[in-house]
Amino acid sequence: MATVGEHEAELVEVRSGIHAWVQPDGSWWLNNAGAISGGDDVLVVDTCATETRARRFLGTLGAATAGRAPRFAVNTHQHGDHTYGNSLLPHSTVLIGQEHMREGLRVDPIIDACPPFWEPVPDWGAVTRRLPDLAVDRALTVHLGDRRVDLRHPGGPAHTTGDLIAWVPDERVLFTGDLVFAGLTPLVFMGSVPGALAAVDWLAAFEPEVLIPGHGPILTGDDIPRVLDEHRRYYHLVQRAGADGLARSLSPLDAARAVDLGEFASWADAERLVLNLHRVYADHHGTPLDLTAAFTDAVAYHGGPLPTRV
Repeated sequence: MATVGEHEAELVEVRSGIHAWVQPDGSWWLNNAGAISGGDDVLVVDTCATETRARRFLGTLGAATAGRAPRFAVNTHQHGDHTYGNSLLPHSTVLIGQEHMREGLRVDPIIDACPPFWEPVPDWGAVTRRLPDLAVDRALTVHLGDRRVDLRHPGGPAHTTGDLIAWVPDERVLFTGDLVFAGLTPLVFMGSVPGALAAVDWLAAFEPEVLIPGHGPILTGDDIPRVLDEHRRYYHLVQRAGADGLARSLSPLDAARAVDLGEFASWADAERLVLNLHRVYADHHGTPLDLTAAFTDAVAYHGGPLPTRV
């Protein structure tokens, strides 16, 4: 199995004082993070899944920001690849998250014991559950010296129920969290397929010049509308597959197996189609999503435990 080494993560300055932390190849548990600096202040956007990776991110960032401790940090959503490293932030850092995100992390069992749906099972290291100090509903603006950072919720469930983006309007830089997966399969099983589709149009309306996705390479220029269009087509494929599966009384797993992925066949983590279809089915029936059943089916679709590189 291929392994992504620690040395392959990279801190990129996309604008003066705005950094993106990119972890190839962006598949399971390998997220992007970043930071925005202004005046004497630093705002961190997300952490990482494991102690090792989070310490390397924060150490590299510290070297790039003259050792300044982050005054603020924001989590774009609740998932552990973006939040488990929270406890490694300085105690003085004010942590911000959407209200639903805070509650989701509070009850998340995976930080305590990761189930064997992945291989190898990730070793989080010495991290503990750290929840946001400030809970946001729809919007909050943070001022870092003269630099403005707008934290915004898309208005409903999308990737999760508690997504936030970080928008730097003067530089037109957008941190999307997992509302965007660049070049690999999007995941919306804890949110909404129609909501994720609507969020794509919402993101496009910002007209960013630089977009840092939750996973995958930094996007600029024509790559931004191209990737957003790919998301639209993928979500429409999921909707069609769900409608067909429900009409034929297929299980989510069988509905996924009937799908020709076409242009998306080369994307990593294709098994997320099963998870996304479980969301379609749960919403159709008005029932809670069964996470254990969804991941059991994803493993069956993949043909074994899902590969990790942490």
